[in-house]
Amino acid sequence: MSIDRPREFLSALADAAARIDLQEITRACDLLWEARERDANIWVIGNGGSATTASHFAADLSKRTVLEGRRRFRVSSLADNPGWITALVNDLGFQNLFTEPLRNLMRRGDALVVFSVHGGSGEDRAGKWSQNLLRAIDLAKREFGASTLAFVGFDGGPMRKAADVSVLVPVDSTPLVESLHVALHHLLCEELRARIEAQG
Repeated sequence: MSIDRPREFLSALADAAARIDLQEITRACDLLWEARERDANIWVIGNGGSATTASHFAADLSKRTVLEGRRRFRVSSLADNPGWITALVNDLGFQNLFTEPLRNLMRRGDALVVFSVHGGSGEDRAGKWSQNLLRAIDLAKREFGASTLAFVGFDGGPMRKAADVSVLVPVDSTPLVESLHVALHHLLCEELRARIEAQG
């Protein structure tokens, strides 16, 4: 491996991070905080690498923000049950992968967090990317009045406008977007923990 390649990747990562809108991060933090304050459930979803980010974020938000005697976040990833996932895809199609679990579990006023590199733009052999995520956002808002937060990359795609709050990593590179989505979810967990500590 060339020594320049890791340096270039890290430099590109830093450049992309510097271009993220800090107001979007604050709005994301506020949305999650408000969900906690109203004791809402937070459901987290994503496809592929973003499914693992969804799982990671749900784990960190559940654990890292715990302070004894304080209200906890109610958060779960819907990307973590392979039996349910494969049954849904087999019987009802990939487009319903997340709408069906949300119909089972979501309550009025809950929140939905979505991780998507392309935000629903682009396509491959199976058709347009991430349409199941866009359908989940639409269902959550329309049927449950849920607040919605999207972490996206590239130009954000249609998901950037579909969600109530969108945090855009403005770079055209899947590895960079996915890396920064993980960094952003760590940042949010730290900020939310600090807010809980400041409550006294």
